[in-house]
Amino acid sequence: MPPKINNLGAQGAAGADATASAAGGAAPRQEGAALFLPLYQQIKSLLTQGLEAGEWKPGEVIPSEMELAVRFKVSQGTVRKAIDELAKENLVVRRQGKGTFVASHNDEPRAGFKFLRLVSDDGQPIGTQSDILECKRVRAPADIARQLDLKAGESMVQLRRLLTINDRPGVLDEIWLPAAMFRGLSADKLAGYRGPLYGLFEKEFGIRMVRADERLKAVAADAATAGLLKVSVGDPLLLIERVAYTYLDRPVEFRRGWYVTHAHHYHNEVS
Repeated sequence: MPPKINNLGAQGAAGADATASAAGGAAPRQEGAALFLPLYQQIKSLLTQGLEAGEWKPGEVIPSEMELAVRFKVSQGTVRKAIDELAKENLVVRRQGKGTFVASHNDEPRAGFKFLRLVSDDGQPIGTQSDILECKRVRAPADIARQLDLKAGESMVQLRRLLTINDRPGVLDEIWLPAAMFRGLSADKLAGYRGPLYGLFEKEFGIRMVRADERLKAVAADAATAGLLKVSVGDPLLLIERVAYTYLDRPVEFRRGWYVTHAHHYHNEVS
């Protein structure tokens, strides 16, 4: 059974909540040199710890605002503000009349496109198919280990896959994952799954990707990459390097993707 997250303590939380009400929602922890944090952010942190610990699984409903207010001994408004922050970060989803649910890659409409930002130049929908080329255990090279806060030489799973877009090779992915977190991941398991890759990670291994940091660069196709993507050697490709994070900003995936952009462009909304 996953560990239960702790509350703030009756006296400390109640006192902090009263202080927060008088000070416009901000109250410091009275724990030595602890950082000054608004109370709702403290509640948000505790809820995120619960998500990370697996207390509430992706797709499951979390307790109501009233139940959480009683649990943490704070006001319902404080809990609501904490959940609002989680919703903005797509960690939970509010459903009118049903409650608040842990966000899931398998439940989101277009979940497979949340992290795939390619858009057709003519605005038409794109259809994708994933073909696994390789899945093996390797020792982490120093540069990959550094990206995932691991030690060089630690055991990792390396995947290579070809993503076909509208029946034409579109993306060659090289993916690195900590082996300790993905025990049992194999080419057969990958080939037998129908759905987004992150949905498989979530369902089979309890690892939910919640955000990613990407770097983009234009490169020329080498012979091996050109052969797989069916382009000419030297053709321009978009190289995207991604570090994906689970809860509490823990890096769990490093990915290099070579993208064919003859008929597509990379689209990102900034707000």
